[in-house]
Amino acid sequence: MSLPHALLTALIERPGAGSELAGRFDRSIGYFWQATHQQIYRELARLEAAGLIEGTAVDGARGRKRAFRVLPAGRAELARWTAERQEPLPIRDEMMVRLRAEAMVGPTTLPDTLTELARHHRDRLKTYQDIEKRDFTPPPTDQGQQLRHLVLKAGIEYERHRAAFCEQAMALLAAPSD
Repeated sequence: MSLPHALLTALIERPGAGSELAGRFDRSIGYFWQATHQQIYRELARLEAAGLIEGTAVDGARGRKRAFRVLPAGRAELARWTAERQEPLPIRDEMMVRLRAEAMVGPTTLPDTLTELARHHRDRLKTYQDIEKRDFTPPPTDQGQQLRHLVLKAGIEYERHRAAFCEQAMALLAAPSD
């Protein structure tokens, strides 16, 4: 995935100024595709130069605040990219290597890291569950909302799995070794 496509998606959902977009990005797409505000502003400039979005000055705003909207060429690019075939993603998870290394050189302080990771995943899980309760109760009936809910449910399952995985690894590390 690329940041330009994430930004086009966010702008189609709701046009707005770069600062608004960056804030919304942090609270939605940013949960599974991170970008700094600097990266977002840089990419908005590239998208505009490519004729995929249009920025207009915001009346009465201080500085050079601009509101952005997606142009037909941007919508076409997003449709093209969405239809593109995606290969399965390889797993690249540092924790898996650390656990294998722990088996070879342990004991180390890896249980402390796992405790912190488990807490992080439980916190994120609660955040996602709160979003689900707030935004998807009752369950949506329109397809667009159902797809957004499906993405959120994938995040819920991921966080639930990762917290349980960390807890299982901690239990194994706490057990007496042979």
